[in-house]
Amino acid sequence: QVQLQESGGGVAQAGDSLRLSCVASGHPLPLTNYFMGWFRQAPGKERDFIAAVNWNFPATYYADSVKGRFTVSKDNAKNTLYLQMNSLMPEDTAVYYCAGGIGIYSTSKYDSWGQGTQVTVSS
Repeated sequence: QVQLQESGGGVAQAGDSLRLSCVASGHPLPLTNYFMGWFRQAPGKERDFIAAVNWNFPATYYADSVKGRFTVSKDNAKNTLYLQMNSLMPEDTAVYYCAGGIGIYSTSKYDSWGQGTQVTVSS
């Protein structure tokens, strides 16, 4: 099992920026057909897809709600995934999770999850 640990969450004001990090450890990551992504879950809401990368190819994927504001990136040598969040809005408030798996958009395609990091954006 791959262990994932998020960091970088906190309290921000609308318009501010935060950068989340996710470090993978444990089992080595697969060489092909593997994705690492970000999801978020607000109280009483579903866990929704935010952004993802193909770990072995230069491909990225974004939810419409964060396009132009969030940027996902990776450092393969450090087994680290990042989410740069700019122009934060109150509706971005949620627990943010990183995940690894064989799919892109659905939680069901990911079998490794971090414990989450809280992001709170005030108006």
